[in-house]
Amino acid sequence: MNIQVKQNLPVATAISLPIEGMSCASCVGRVEAELRKVEGVDEVAVNLATERAEIRSAALVDRGLLVKAIEKAGYSVPEATTELAIEGMTCASCVGRVERALKAVPGVTGATINLATERASIRGSAGAESLVAAVAGAGYSAQPTNQSGQNTDAADARKEAEKAALKRDLTLAALLTLPLFVIEMGAHFIPGIHTFVANTIGMQTSWYIQFALASLVLFGPGLRFFRQGIPSLLRGAPDMNSLVVLGTSAAWGYSVIATFFSDVLPSGTANVYFEAAAVIVTLILLGRFLEARAKGRTSQAIKRLVGLQAKTARIRRDGRTVEIAIGDVQPGDLVEVRPGERIPVDGDVVEGNSYIDESMITGEPIPVAKAPGSPVVGGTVNQKGALAIKATAVGGATVLSQIIRMVEQAQGSKLPIQTLVDKVTLWFVPAVIGAAILTFLTWFFFGPSPALTFALVNAVAVLIIACPCAMGLATPTSIMVGTGRGAEMGVLFRKGEALQLLKDARVVAVDKTGTLTEGKPALTDLVVADGFERDEVLALIAAVEEKSEHPIARAIVEAAEAANLVQPAITHFESITGFGVTAEAGGVAVHIGADRYMSKLGLDVAPFAETASRLGDEGKSPLYAAIDGKLAAIIAVADPIKDGTPEAITALHALGLKVAMITGDNQRTARAIARQLNIDDVVAEVLPEGKVDAVKALMAEHGKLAFVGDGINDAPALAQADVGIAIGTGTDIAIEAADVVLMSGNLKGVPNAIALSQSTIRNIKQNLFWAFAYNTALIPVAAGILYPAFGLLLSPVFAAGAMALSSVFVLGNALRLRRFHAPIAVDESAMS
Repeated sequence: MNIQVKQNLPVATAISLPIEGMSCASCVGRVEAELRKVEGVDEVAVNLATERAEIRSAALVDRGLLVKAIEKAGYSVPEATTELAIEGMTCASCVGRVERALKAVPGVTGATINLATERASIRGSAGAESLVAAVAGAGYSAQPTNQSGQNTDAADARKEAEKAALKRDLTLAALLTLPLFVIEMGAHFIPGIHTFVANTIGMQTSWYIQFALASLVLFGPGLRFFRQGIPSLLRGAPDMNSLVVLGTSAAWGYSVIATFFSDVLPSGTANVYFEAAAVIVTLILLGRFLEARAKGRTSQAIKRLVGLQAKTARIRRDGRTVEIAIGDVQPGDLVEVRPGERIPVDGDVVEGNSYIDESMITGEPIPVAKAPGSPVVGGTVNQKGALAIKATAVGGATVLSQIIRMVEQAQGSKLPIQTLVDKVTLWFVPAVIGAAILTFLTWFFFGPSPALTFALVNAVAVLIIACPCAMGLATPTSIMVGTGRGAEMGVLFRKGEALQLLKDARVVAVDKTGTLTEGKPALTDLVVADGFERDEVLALIAAVEEKSEHPIARAIVEAAEAANLVQPAITHFESITGFGVTAEAGGVAVHIGADRYMSKLGLDVAPFAETASRLGDEGKSPLYAAIDGKLAAIIAVADPIKDGTPEAITALHALGLKVAMITGDNQRTARAIARQLNIDDVVAEVLPEGKVDAVKALMAEHGKLAFVGDGINDAPALAQADVGIAIGTGTDIAIEAADVVLMSGNLKGVPNAIALSQSTIRNIKQNLFWAFAYNTALIPVAAGILYPAFGLLLSPVFAAGAMALSSVFVLGNALRLRRFHAPIAVDESAMS
């Protein structure tokens, strides 16, 4: 029973929930009854066909209560994934706070935050409104993003605006800080400056000028730190902005007292540190600006993928061709594509012939011929012919959109290696504040005179040098660049965790049919006897086999058709069980079968003994053809090995990996193929349901295993393996079960994926080492640990410079992955 919404209802909140388990009208009634009991609910409409509940209320209703009501009725609300774009995060501590706030929302089962992409991915039944409110409660702003796999223009515009604002603030801060730095710090480098200032404007006037300049820097360009840092302090959840606020405020506040109320300070401690406060703000703004620029470069792979999408399409409507926005194209529309244009959407050719550059998808540089009935993929490039295609997938359903979505999801994922970082950063900023307080007290009570000055300067240095940013960016930036580089090479990481797991693989297990091989029989060998012409023999054999239903026969016919051979007419066709087939082709008697058939016909196959032996070693079963009573040819049909397979296996061996083949073929054929390809281990005569057991056995023998497959029957093995790798030309079921997808359709992507995984994890470890070593080593130095032995102290100015450069170093190191060279070169021209 559907309840209609009353027209006089006040401005309402609408909530839509999916429901699982309903099967009849009674189910609908039970769900509606329970939902109406929730306080605040005004109207309920449950639709059995769409399996959704539409709830309206005049006031906000807790979504979690609605979910509980549905569960109480005996049904469930399936988990969904919500993506949020978050503004205001600056360090790893921010990430931890937002994550905790989101996980506390009723209905949330998991949440991951990526500092580099400024995205949150939340799993569960909680609504976007409550998630956004939770983020706001933590002190940040958020808005839902589309999940079509496309970066919105608004998001790009926001980032560009933020970068422009940073550049403006940095320029202003630098202009104001430069004279301040010259006045105060110039005397340390050029003694004459101090004398010049004292004899012209006087030191007190100099301090007034410094006060004015520093105040303009702090409360102009530096105001951004106060806007975020002070609320975080008041909430008891300090972040990096809070450290900057405490450090600069301490330096500025002490200097104000020394300038205007020097009498309240102990004798000899009235010194000013305006230049430290201003330089700290300027250097941190510089670091943020460089960081913003580098972050932009980390997402270039996604931007290039999005750039492959057409913006408009020409479609036929009402007898004329109109150009419309790509988002308005509907499945079934007829789309016209001119030579040189990108295909706007996925579809099937209905008119025209052309060649299409599909290197964007396959990595193969040779254009593919297209004719009516051929499928085409949006984003690929039409060559010389004009085409009309019928749209089959549009918007987020296209292959390109799915690729973009896979890459974005992988970039936003959190690796197991990040767990330690999260635990440390959760307490990092409070620990730094504690260290600064301890530093101040230690110097104040036990330091040399003037103790207050030493205590202030060193405490400020501790606050400023600590860099949680570097720790927060160490992992996600490398993941972003690594997965983006993989996409450029046709390697899609569906799960970011595969990046870490793949590097540990010790053996690569490969399904034979469709992975190592083409997946369908083809004529591989045709050797003719003296006195016969190859094309003439092939035409006669194909004419006879045309009448056979055997897959081997089909392969021979296709070979003749590919060679454009004319097949003669057939009469008197007969299939002789256990021997072969015979017929008259163009008036000539043709017999095709095994060696025993030739013996039955009284023909000696000895002239082909050497060829037959070779074919046997290759795992092929030879057939013979007799024409007009004479032995004419030896034939072999087999599932041919893909062109890139030998090169891929060589590359895997070069990476130190074992290669195993799992196949349903007999031992003899499997061993022959293994010898050809130099495969280390063979598991033959495996039934489809036995592949999982084969994978388990290989894992027990060798350790971590990556399984490569393409068929529906490979899905369980792909799921069982430590890392499942699906060939992109395979079935959707295999791709869904895999962790990594190879768009090229061959094995070349496997060594590339493993090498990229190794390089990315190595890059992450370098970043984490730098981030932790930096903070571990320099915070004690800033506190003054070197002073007793060497008389060395770290100026807050140098501390600010070191902190700013720390994040830039991490980002710069991650960007090196953009220059990753694959073990096997792939065509990337379509991505450029």
